[in-house]
Amino acid sequence: MTNNDGTTLSDMELIIEETSTEETSDENEKTSSAYEQLKESTTEDDDDMTGTLTLRQILGGDHLLVFVRHHVWLILLIMLLTTVYVGFRYQCQKDVIEISDLEKVLTDAKYKALASSSNLTELCRQSNVLKVLRENNDSLLRISDQPPYIINIPEE
Repeated sequence: MTNNDGTTLSDMELIIEETSTEETSDENEKTSSAYEQLKESTTEDDDDMTGTLTLRQILGGDHLLVFVRHHVWLILLIMLLTTVYVGFRYQCQKDVIEISDLEKVLTDAKYKALASSSNLTELCRQSNVLKVLRENNDSLLRISDQPPYIINIPEE
């Protein structure tokens, strides 16, 4: 079977196959060249920086850029640990302030308890109780005239 331009069906199939193989080979070349470029850009060999050191390189920050690029994870780790350290320090200071405030409250409570205990002891003394009883004439309580005596219970 022939087309208008005189090519047969088998010729057209060959042309399509050649075109598709050329496209795949172009894609493979692009992929391999991109892979090679990536590989070249990520090598750890920086030959251009090991040569002479110029003032322009120092002021331009070329060496600093190389250092940061090679140690980015270390720098991030140091920044994270510094942030955690500062955070823990502030938390510790906050806890110390709270502890000192609570110690002041505890000391005040102890002094109040001591004062209350002292007042209670003073009010419970026999001389104070007798004085209060004398002031209240309506009380039936009096000091005993007879000494106390012991009741002996025989053991069985």
